[in-house]
Amino acid sequence: MRRDVFQAIADPNRRAILGLLAHRRLTLNGVAENFSISRPAISKHVRILAECGLVVTRRHGRERYCEARLEKLHEVSEWAEHYCRIWAARLDRLDDYLMELQIKEKKHDRKK
Repeated sequence: MRRDVFQAIADPNRRAILGLLAHRRLTLNGVAENFSISRPAISKHVRILAECGLVVTRRHGRERYCEARLEKLHEVSEWAEHYCRIWAARLDRLDDYLMELQIKEKKHDRKK
């Protein structure tokens, strides 16, 4: 099953792993030391992140090192930006409408 970036970041443990790896390359054991979940669970989370292209693991001797590849997060950023533009336009229209109501109310109050 091919997963997407949204599935990868849906889990708080995976987001935390990405946060760790964004600052430095770590071994799987180094990642696992930062969590209270099991080493196999960390391996599974890292595997899911790798399937989505957010993490690359490389063997160096006996160790497997994990590195973040955060470029794929642009998909999330672009998706969120799309909805930010939609909501900004809606809020601008609401602001215009509320201004119209205020103007009408002021005109109505002057007529009294």
